[in-house]
Amino acid sequence: MSDDHTHVQEFFGARAADWDSRFPDDGPAYASAVADLGLREGDRVLDAGCGTGRALTPLRAAVGATGVVVGVDLTPAMLQAAVRAGRDRDGRLLLADVAALPLRSESLDAVFAAGLIAHLPRPDENLRELARVVRPGGTLALFHPVGRAALAARQGRTITPDDLRAEPNLRPLLAGSGWRMTAYADEDTRFLALAVREG
Repeated sequence: MSDDHTHVQEFFGARAADWDSRFPDDGPAYASAVADLGLREGDRVLDAGCGTGRALTPLRAAVGATGVVVGVDLTPAMLQAAVRAGRDRDGRLLLADVAALPLRSESLDAVFAAGLIAHLPRPDENLRELARVVRPGGTLALFHPVGRAALAARQGRTITPDDLRAEPNLRPLLAGSGWRMTAYADEDTRFLALAVREG
């Protein structure tokens, strides 16, 4: 995948208006994954590649009124859909590239990233950028509301050995980018990899 984000913006831009209605039952999976991130009242969290902001409400609930929730996405239409859904009340929305975040180093406690890793043009560098903005000991959740096999079946493809989300590939990728994987689940009902920012 190239650093030209036009194709990503076109893909998601064309689907933004009906994205939530295409996946109406994902809410509980998002809430469960956010709970597994272990956020506390007052924490500062980034939703990287936030799309229509489906994680913003459970993230806000987890960090409370004193916490900070920021949603970043590359596609204007996705952020507009988040605003139409009222999710901008739960977090600040920024049009930005996760490869070059407009955030201070070590300014966050956690990153939540739903469906993001498959769209990263340079996964090692991009995960390193996510690590840059998280304090040592902070956490990362790489999430998808269905597992790899279920997603592949939905898309009419087969899983290949070089899939970045396969545990033997993801663990060293994270380790080389400043993260230590602490949990990995790849089930029909969800994909969730948790990692801690190395210090």
